Amino acid sequence: MLRNIGIEVDYTSPLGMIAIAVGGISSALWGIVVSNKYKKIPISKVVKDFFNVAQNPKYYLLAFLFVFLDFFSLFWGGNLKISFWYAPILLFLKALVFGGIEEIGWRYFFQPALQERISYVTSTICTFIAWGIWHFAYFYVEGTIQVVDPVPFLIGLLINSFILSAVFNVSGSLWLCVMTHALINVFSQLGMGGNLYVSVACRVLIVIIAIVFVKENKNRHMGGRCQF
Repeated sequence: MLRNIGIEVDYTSPLGMIAIAVGGISSALWGIVVSNKYKKIPISKVVKDFFNVAQNPKYYLLAFLFVFLDFFSLFWGGNLKISFWYAPILLFLKALVFGGIEEIGWRYFFQPALQERISYVTSTICTFIAWGIWHFAYFYVEGTIQVVDPVPFLIGLLINSFILSAVFNVSGSLWLCVMTHALINVFSQLGMGGNLYVSVACRVLIVIIAIVFVKENKNRHMGGRCQF
């Protein structure tokens, strides 16, 4: 709408940056609002869960396993392009806000709400579809939609949907989803090349591990009654 009336929406104007920022945090905003309305979760708890780094070490290991598998193909002809030693740290901090914050909407509320009525796999795919639509809408607002390669991006987004949903289902931790999301964004920006066949094999393995771990976790908590 702003572009139609001649206003540039990009990183060169204050109004453009505001529009991009609002679009970027939109899933977090509606996640907070709807969590409060639907599940009566106060904003203070959402904020506390976002920064709650005190989690069981085994859940951290699960998150790191998924990230390792997701980028394992870089060991086969790929590399990490790091300009200076603290670049990954800066990218990670940036990714917590511009990336990780999305988890308040998608994994903290949206998918758990779906899983109240439909199975884990179906809800993960539904979340992937909604998350994909949101991303392309955001890319349009940001003005980068022309440079996005849809097929690789959507495949990666589907795998990430299984990774992040499994982390949340098993751990119940918003922070671990935020951290994992941020790590994925960092390695996606730094990683170059890699073996395609290894990547495909690892991604198939990720989906299998995610389903198995969530199923076992549900069985422990529901006495074996689990819909998949």
